[in-house]
Amino acid sequence: MALLPDGDRRRNLHGHGFRASVFAELPDGWAPFPGGEVPALQGHMQQVLEPLNYALLNQVIDQPTDENIARWVRKRLALPGIHRLAVQSTANQGVDLDRDGMAQVWRRYHFQAAHRLPNVPMGHKCGRMHGHGFQAIVHANQTPGSRPLGIDYDQLDEVWEPLHNTLNHTCLNDMDGLSNPTSELISSWLWARLKPTLPELSRIDVFETASSGANFDGRDYGIWKDFTLDSAVQLQRAPAGSRESAIHGHTFRLRLHLCAPIDTVMGWTVDFGDVKTIFEPVFRRLDHQPLHEIAELRDADTASIAEWIYRTTKVSLPQLVRVELFETQGCGSVVTENLMIAALPV
Repeated sequence: MALLPDGDRRRNLHGHGFRASVFAELPDGWAPFPGGEVPALQGHMQQVLEPLNYALLNQVIDQPTDENIARWVRKRLALPGIHRLAVQSTANQGVDLDRDGMAQVWRRYHFQAAHRLPNVPMGHKCGRMHGHGFQAIVHANQTPGSRPLGIDYDQLDEVWEPLHNTLNHTCLNDMDGLSNPTSELISSWLWARLKPTLPELSRIDVFETASSGANFDGRDYGIWKDFTLDSAVQLQRAPAGSRESAIHGHTFRLRLHLCAPIDTVMGWTVDFGDVKTIFEPVFRRLDHQPLHEIAELRDADTASIAEWIYRTTKVSLPQLVRVELFETQGCGSVVTENLMIAALPV
């Protein structure tokens, strides 16, 4: 990375296990068969990325930053309906390009802290003092804001470090402004302290656990809750004799995104425990089950399953705005009522 100052270690020859992801609205008839969109898209991505695999990127891309790699990939993707193209150089940092080519850089940070929620009903487990290994993802517009150059990871580290020193190995309830430290209020608390020094800040994600968290973009709150489904599938519309037409299975990762006004007393949008309880009847129909035997399903591909989950769950959980279903890491389908709703790194 020769554009960086002398002494920066990234000027030295080094490497990453990069991950590239594309999200696209694919039209009917694009894949070899209905329900075959995910494997077809995966094959297309592998073909586009082949010149970069086991290569010296400087010989392919001038100044191979994460953003420039993402733009190189995006330019070569002959796909309809691309909504988002993402490149991660590590599990903790990456760049997203939206459908208009605008870039956002993000980085993940960790802090260990205790908290209790003082306003929950008596007997609620979160009313007891407990702790989490929190994660916070800071997103910022990569395009120049008040600075002559765009934001990079070092600049994010600089603005995050004082907050890390404040939060790590503490009781969050003791922090000024965090007497009720829900995930939602932690995210807006971080926003208020980062935005003055990082005008390009666009969103804060806070993982309370590995499977749940909240985000804030300066205006709206959202939460997510993850589930794991160990299920069998058989694609009814796959060609006879294909591997997809045989009974097989996946450990699916399901993520439900919800948006709602924040409860000014409880400090949350929806209780994570309530989401789990309300979703339980749907979960039981999916987990450790042959999904292709569910009569209401159009088929057992991820798009059909995600669409059914969204439609079925929305009745009892009206705050639901997005369903993500991955059959393997990075491969799956999204059903959403608003494409602008925040998506977490894969």
